[in-house]
Amino acid sequence: MEEIGFIDWERARNVGRGLVPVGKQLPAEEIAELVASIKQAAAAATEHVAEVTQLSKGADSIVLVLDRANWISACAASGEAIMGALGADAVAKNRLDQFVGASRGVQVGVALSAVSTRILGQFDPFAEQARLLLIAPNIYQVEHEMMVNPEDFHLWVCLQEETHRFQFGHAPWLRGHIISLIQAMLNEESGITWPKASKGTSILDVVLNPEQRTILDTISAVMSLMEGYADVMMDRVGTAVVPTLPIIRRAFEARRDRRGWAAVIGKFLGNDLKLAQYRDGAAFCRGVIEQVSVSGLNAAFSSADSLPTMAEIHDPDAWVKRVHG
Repeated sequence: MEEIGFIDWERARNVGRGLVPVGKQLPAEEIAELVASIKQAAAAATEHVAEVTQLSKGADSIVLVLDRANWISACAASGEAIMGALGADAVAKNRLDQFVGASRGVQVGVALSAVSTRILGQFDPFAEQARLLLIAPNIYQVEHEMMVNPEDFHLWVCLQEETHRFQFGHAPWLRGHIISLIQAMLNEESGITWPKASKGTSILDVVLNPEQRTILDTISAVMSLMEGYADVMMDRVGTAVVPTLPIIRRAFEARRDRRGWAAVIGKFLGNDLKLAQYRDGAAFCRGVIEQVSVSGLNAAFSSADSLPTMAEIHDPDAWVKRVHG
């Protein structure tokens, strides 16, 4: 078993916070109104998600409306908690560990800084206190770029993250299962391979060995279910709750379908996996619902064995046959 190395999380926080742009500067009164609207949307989302998902309950958590810098701090804390659960060293053992850990911290900080300008919200089940994180500057920026109704958009964003809260509340074993999959992938001995170059080749294809890619497929299948499920449930809430939902959906899908260098870099780094998870997972969920309804789809959260494989994500009929007979 390969030992998971030390990461200097304090350096990651400092680098990330130092690099991130703060976003549009607003008057204090306008910031207060924005934060209040997002919090109100988070509270309202609970009832709607419970109704459309039919999941039993949401995970115990708190709601935090953050700026980008504080989101970076929150993510660094969660990353440190996850690595601790994986058995990583909390402190450097020697000068070499300090040097390597600092280098890793810089890399993590740069990555967090880049992501912090794009993410709208996140349910974080890995912190000591589970929490729903909503990033106010990004929500404000996107709603103005897409020119959509702010109140509807706030609720629409919160519906997705609240759905994730219900997934982890209904299936409390899910958190540990995800950690165990990450641990299994990291425990495999890494080895750089050079697959035949193709249009879809990403950096992950180079740095992961075949065993790690198999585990990554398992993780991706879980994420596809969770992200696709949330996407479908957001739309099932309907226009009675979010009157401008079709407008928001069209604008957001156009935003996802970005082209140019952003798409090229995303493909190279493997970041397009997230987009595929939304679309493939949503298609899977719709296919299952057509056959066995939402309650039948919820069987996926009954145990780890009931989760779809990556092959089943692309073949919902196979999952229905295996799980529902």
